[in-house]
Amino acid sequence: MGTLPQHLPVVNPPAWARVRRSRRMADRALKVTCTLFTLLGVAVLGWILVMLLIEGGRGLSLAVFTQTTPGPGSEGGGIANALVGSLILTVLGIVVATPIGVLAGTYLAEYGKGSKLAELIRFVNDILLAAPSILIGLFVYTLMVQPMGSYSGWAGGVALAIIAVPVIVRTTEDMLSLVPGSLREAGVALGAPMSTVIMSISWRAARAGMVTGVLLATARIAGETAPLLFTALNNNFWFKPNLMGGVSNLPVMIYQFALAPYQNWRELAWAGALIITLSILALSIAARLVLKKDKVR
Repeated sequence: MGTLPQHLPVVNPPAWARVRRSRRMADRALKVTCTLFTLLGVAVLGWILVMLLIEGGRGLSLAVFTQTTPGPGSEGGGIANALVGSLILTVLGIVVATPIGVLAGTYLAEYGKGSKLAELIRFVNDILLAAPSILIGLFVYTLMVQPMGSYSGWAGGVALAIIAVPVIVRTTEDMLSLVPGSLREAGVALGAPMSTVIMSISWRAARAGMVTGVLLATARIAGETAPLLFTALNNNFWFKPNLMGGVSNLPVMIYQFALAPYQNWRELAWAGALIITLSILALSIAARLVLKKDKVR
């Protein structure tokens, strides 16, 4: 029998194997990095939510929902007036923003499309989406509060509507753009005018997405503070029927009470923050359920 050679020659792996190995290492490194940063983000958000649940839960009681906000140095109190005021301002903003946003989004998707006017509207809409809310508050302050000589719920509703409109416009346009053109062609072939095709076919096919856009816009404006500081402001009483004067609302109440030296005020601020967070969470979940239900159909 022959003997084996003492030193075997070293065979280098082919180039494709080295490339594959380096790609696997890069893939693993990126996966580990993404996982770590995801866990970091989840940990921070979880910490905030846990703290909010603990501190906000301590401040919750029946009085929170039945009594008005207390004055400086007084004991007890609730945030009933702030809850109702926020609800009125949010509803007012959505009532104003929804028809404007839906009709503007419909024009962009159905009539304008590639026209120069549509491009200008999209450009302005994108600017409004990214505009700081405090600038919108200053704009409405100059437009309404100064000429009227008083803060009001009407000015607050207009400020919130300006924030909600671009969200509804973008969502409506995107949802209508997903409707197959064959459906529109079928309606036109039957002799229906374009307005009937839009209302009976396009809107009906995209209604779940459009409703989702309205719910997302509602969640977007429900927690806005800066524009309300310049428009509706705040007070410790129930609002007037004409909505003139300061209108109490949760975001501004949380901002003011959280900085106060009074213990009961800080407890009410935590309770209000918990309530507004849970409300926005409920709206977001409702929007997802509406969209998911439509996809199942």
